Amino acid sequence: MPLLRNFLTHKENKDMGIIIKPVITEKMTAITEKRPNRYAFRVSPAANKLEIRIAIEGMYSVTVKDVNTMNYSGKHKSRYTKSGLISGKQAAFKKAIVTLKEGETIDFFSNI
Repeated sequence: MPLLRNFLTHKENKDMGIIIKPVITEKMTAITEKRPNRYAFRVSPAANKLEIRIAIEGMYSVTVKDVNTMNYSGKHKSRYTKSGLISGKQAAFKKAIVTLKEGETIDFFSNI
């Protein structure tokens, strides 16, 4: 029985690691006003559509109809400091737009 408990705990932690955060921007708010059942999330770059669907359904208790994903490459950034030019790169990320079943919504601000 301890192995099963460890497996379930690991699975729950994995689902929490797939969804990084919801994307709440002016553009996504406008899309959500046009289509009230679409939401965007920043997700792990290694996650596939099935894992994203299972994680969203488990976290928010909704039925996911469709998942669209987009991969964003990391941008190069440079900064001038006293010690000279420092250059680096932002991390790459993946964004998922999730379409829910008609009539279902997610309230991100209910816990505030």
